[in-house]
Amino acid sequence: MQLTHFQFEVGDDGVAVALMDRAGEPMNTLGPAVFDDFSAIIDRVETDPTIKAVVFGSAKKGNFIAGADIRFFETLTDADVAADAIRELHAMFARIEALHVQHGKPVVAAIDGACLGGGLEFALLASTRIATDDSKTQLGQPEVQLGVIPAGGGTQRLPKLIGIAAALDLILTGKPARPRKAAKIGLVDEVVPREVLYDIARKRALEAVGHLDRGGPSVRRFLAPAQLQQLALEQNPVGRRVLFKKAEERMLAETKGNYPAPERALEALKIGVEQGNDAGFEAEARFFGELVVSPESKALRSLFFASQMLKHATWIAGNVEPRPVNKVGVLGAGLMGAGIATVSTTKAGTTVRKREISDAAVRRGLAYVSKYLAGQVKRRRMKPFEAEQAMNRVTGTTTWAGFGNVDLVVEAVYEDLDLKRKLLVEAEQAIPAGAVFASNTSSLPIASIAAASARPETVLGMHYFSPVEKMPLLEIIVTDQTADWATATAVAFGKRQGKTVIVVNDGAGFYTTRVLIPYMNEALHLLAEGASIEAIDGAMTSWGFPVGPILLSDEVGIDVGAHIAVIMIDAFGDRMAAPDVMKELVADDRKGRKNGRGFYEYDDKGERGDADETVYTTLGLGPRKEIPEAAIQERIALAFVNEAARCLEDGILQSALDGDIGAVMGVGFPPFRGGPFWYVDQVGASAAVARLDALAAEHGSRFAPAAILREHAAAEKRFR
Repeated sequence: MQLTHFQFEVGDDGVAVALMDRAGEPMNTLGPAVFDDFSAIIDRVETDPTIKAVVFGSAKKGNFIAGADIRFFETLTDADVAADAIRELHAMFARIEALHVQHGKPVVAAIDGACLGGGLEFALLASTRIATDDSKTQLGQPEVQLGVIPAGGGTQRLPKLIGIAAALDLILTGKPARPRKAAKIGLVDEVVPREVLYDIARKRALEAVGHLDRGGPSVRRFLAPAQLQQLALEQNPVGRRVLFKKAEERMLAETKGNYPAPERALEALKIGVEQGNDAGFEAEARFFGELVVSPESKALRSLFFASQMLKHATWIAGNVEPRPVNKVGVLGAGLMGAGIATVSTTKAGTTVRKREISDAAVRRGLAYVSKYLAGQVKRRRMKPFEAEQAMNRVTGTTTWAGFGNVDLVVEAVYEDLDLKRKLLVEAEQAIPAGAVFASNTSSLPIASIAAASARPETVLGMHYFSPVEKMPLLEIIVTDQTADWATATAVAFGKRQGKTVIVVNDGAGFYTTRVLIPYMNEALHLLAEGASIEAIDGAMTSWGFPVGPILLSDEVGIDVGAHIAVIMIDAFGDRMAAPDVMKELVADDRKGRKNGRGFYEYDDKGERGDADETVYTTLGLGPRKEIPEAAIQERIALAFVNEAARCLEDGILQSALDGDIGAVMGVGFPPFRGGPFWYVDQVGASAAVARLDALAAEHGSRFAPAAILREHAAAEKRFR
């Protein structure tokens, strides 16, 4: 056989081993380019009587099959053509499954590394699945995160293998399962060390010769009482109706109806369960064709491609090498400082030296890291000795001892310019001259902080988002004086921490904080005009934001928001001014969740309740009135989008792509809308300008369209 993307050999024992090695690509992905090789291998295994069994694996270490080749999706511009492509995939996959179901030749999937999307659907074709216990090995169906469904048989074969409930959990959330969990739910048959994967796979293949269950995948391993009860429920028509109804309710509560892919995935699975495989596979093809050309999928895929591009971006002209970072200093052991320390030791693998104002604060910071590590061990994401090693890399102090050999210092103290300058001056006396000093400020211009520095070329901003361990974005802020090597060092280290990095130029609020201020201010304007707290937050979560702007004020801290507002007004004038209600809330000691007094009610444990009706009387506001949801959404969303455009116009953003990634990953702009610039491209710059002009005429100059929006409207240009 002449194979381009596979290595293939047949051993003396009659076991064929086919290792995928997609040519010219760092990862294995499925697409038309590899289908000829698949067909040739299937032909050989079907017809060669000396081949008793086949093991499919990967020649790329740490990567089985990462999924479909998403680039192929971009060529599918017609729903019917896309559906036909899926039908062809179904036919090829059916031949692979038939190797054991019809021809009696065991098929073993030897899984090491990412086994996602189409990769998992390929593994489902096997009679046996064996996975390594490596930390990179994970199995899942993340297709809904790209706005499509598992269309290679995932909605049909997965529930037959692991049960409906477990299959829905994987398919509707898109979250992967690690090896031990995969074994627990029956997704894999065995978990082994990487070193013996193929030895075990060949052995299991030979053992299965003559002992195959020709019925194909079937639910198994439901041994625990709860699992047996769930299985009994799924086998009962009434129970299935209850299960599907609850799944739909949970899904819609999560998606607010904004994401069609999970709904279609659930429908395809249901059709297969109740009408049989043929109907289920046909539903997969039709639904995939419908979804792949939808605006939601296009937006989500645009974010995927953007995030992939940013993995390789440096934001620096020329070839500047980052300096090594082996030891990090963290100033401030609050939640942000502790989170930065956590990702530095767990993801980046560095030594961390934390400095705080008291021994008690140091202990709290170390306890935070310890608690996180314990959680990772409990979830089997780390081994106990790995957690112990990570914890041993973190130490704390109340002095500058231990900072003499740090490579990077991240300051994460309160938003006070004088305090940050004071710490910078002190730090420069304790750290090496070549160390980078980064401020985690969310609003203060870096140049203002660097003004106190003896070596401003080493100073920049590294703006993390809370909780640091979960939020994917890192916004790096550079000044005119920041050295390229310092930028390169911060970017490389941020990527080591597992972050998606964007680099922006200096200015008050940078990008992410700056776009949030008009978003939150407009909510307060609507509150003052008579809209209720629930109506405002409900409108924006329905539009796609994870948190409404009023609740966000409570979470950030009303006092913190007021403090940042002063900085923004000083920089941009009245355009950034909130209505007077903000001052009155601060005067009434309403700080939000942290003191249990905000726009919402909180119990003694800090659990949020309903909106606090006393807010209206405190602010001297009259009865609430109905403002159409669409009007609320338009005003708040366009305030956000307009400010994003101003950031690009002012040179804060280096590209619209950075702006979309920063908005979605940092501050919750709806992913299915693709980011503020993708959104403008979809509705049209002319339409956006027309609506902003109308809002400016009605509500004031804060809605005046950014000049760059007018330019794009006049030239009928796109941002991306």
